[in-house]
Amino acid sequence: MVDPAHDNVAALLHATAQRDPEGVAVVEPGARVAGGRRRYRQVTFRELDEDSTKLAASLRARGARSGLRMVLLVRPGIDFISLVFALFKAGLVAVLIDPGMGRRHLLRCLAEAGPDGFVAIPLAQAIRVLCRRSFPQARLNVTVGRRWFWGGPTLEQLRRRPVPAVDMTAVSSADPAAIIFTTGSTGPPKGVLYRHGNFTQQAREIQRFYAIAPGEIDLAGFPLFALFNCAMGVTTVIPDMDPTRPAQVNPRNILEAVQDWRVTQSFGSPALWNVVGRYCEEHRVVLPTLRRVLSAGAPVPAHVIQRMKHAIAADGDIHTPYGATEALPVASIAGREILHETMEQTARGAGTCVGSRFPGIDWKVIRIRDDAIDDLRDAEELPAGEIGELMVRGAVVTTEYVTRTEANALHKVRDGDSVWHRMGDVGYLDARDRFWFCGRKAHRVRTEFGTLFTIPCEAIINQHPAVYRSALVGLGPPGRQLPVIIVETWPEGRPAHVGQERALLAQLRDLAQRHPLTERIRHFLLHPGLPVDIRHNAKIFREKLAAWVQTRHPEILAQHEKSGGARDAPPDSPA
Repeated sequence: MVDPAHDNVAALLHATAQRDPEGVAVVEPGARVAGGRRRYRQVTFRELDEDSTKLAASLRARGARSGLRMVLLVRPGIDFISLVFALFKAGLVAVLIDPGMGRRHLLRCLAEAGPDGFVAIPLAQAIRVLCRRSFPQARLNVTVGRRWFWGGPTLEQLRRRPVPAVDMTAVSSADPAAIIFTTGSTGPPKGVLYRHGNFTQQAREIQRFYAIAPGEIDLAGFPLFALFNCAMGVTTVIPDMDPTRPAQVNPRNILEAVQDWRVTQSFGSPALWNVVGRYCEEHRVVLPTLRRVLSAGAPVPAHVIQRMKHAIAADGDIHTPYGATEALPVASIAGREILHETMEQTARGAGTCVGSRFPGIDWKVIRIRDDAIDDLRDAEELPAGEIGELMVRGAVVTTEYVTRTEANALHKVRDGDSVWHRMGDVGYLDARDRFWFCGRKAHRVRTEFGTLFTIPCEAIINQHPAVYRSALVGLGPPGRQLPVIIVETWPEGRPAHVGQERALLAQLRDLAQRHPLTERIRHFLLHPGLPVDIRHNAKIFREKLAAWVQTRHPEILAQHEKSGGARDAPPDSPA
């Protein structure tokens, strides 16, 4: 009999299975039947708990031992969720990574993690074998699907193997549970160490803060959210979509799942809700059962919040939790507060308000530094209203990177027995202790006349009706950078010829000159599609854009250097 009393995060699933054994745990979409109706596969909490326990026992019988690192490369669905809990129950460390980041980055990150085995689809196993020198320790390998020319069991063989029942591996809250990689939006992806206590506290804080009740039904636009659902007694519906390309989702598939299962909650990136919201507005679709929408990964534009508010239940709301791979959740704000108060301030260049902190979070805004801070006493805390960098502490905040470990010195600050995490975000706290996000620290543009922050400046340009989104980048060395804004238009706002393009750029320059934050920015360029992160399709890769400008428009930087510096930059952006 499994004892759920210890700190293994998988005990939360077991507790749910005991409370509601026949409740539907996970639903995944299948093929369509006659008439176009969708067929679904589903499992109960009891079945999921029993299956993950069986898989954990089979892995241990195959030689799995506590602390071994297992890469999990499996498509979102019932098998993925069961396998994650199986790894937890066996005391293994799950290595989770976005396969959409590209083969080169994927292989590098996986090699740096030093895995002891792979639980993966056939294609991933084939790549592992072909690149075996990168994974010398990977000896425990399970194929999810048909095995080709390599050894090791398949997932179905693990399920069929007769093994004696074993107790869930006892762990402490400080023991490793997973390694999750950052998006790499401001540098190479880093492997973040999650401990069992981090996951357990995340599930508890999310459930309490949003008042999520057992028996609710969640459409998981981000697969890892399904793990929290199982811990909260919430049904997870897996949507028919590529989770690495939410901006390309077919909105009809999302609406179908919401309507078929009477979904009450859904988590997805701003890119996902942009597509769904526009479809609902165009086709006058309302989803009366959907009362809680969560969106994170990047600032959520007001137009996305407005459309989704009109598309869900009248008493529902869209919430934008704020955090990072290293620390989540940190803060949250409701769409009602954004639309009725902060939206107008954001449009005037005040930054994006991400709301109030979760009860378990401590935070400070300190003076911006690019070097390491060994001890909290070496950090200068800033008063409310002054832009600096944010640092946070709490039970949901991870304490270390286990790959690219040199980043620990730059992001972690000791404070006695606790550790603060430097978020890498800049902004300020207001009089109500809400944080206003002004961009990534690495993306600030430092000119001879002061520092420009991305989010406030871009908000001014985004007011133009043709602009979908924009990105401020700096060319040249820090302290003498030239600010350039690159714009992506809405499809319907894209210039059809050179004359229209020139007219649009002239309008953008005129718009910028009417605001003190942007009045000295002279250079504007159009881009067919700004490069964004894989996970959310929302974080803009400004480093790539700076390189793009220097390659496609070298005359801009050449003229700037010839003139001896940035003579058209504004002073520091005010809070």
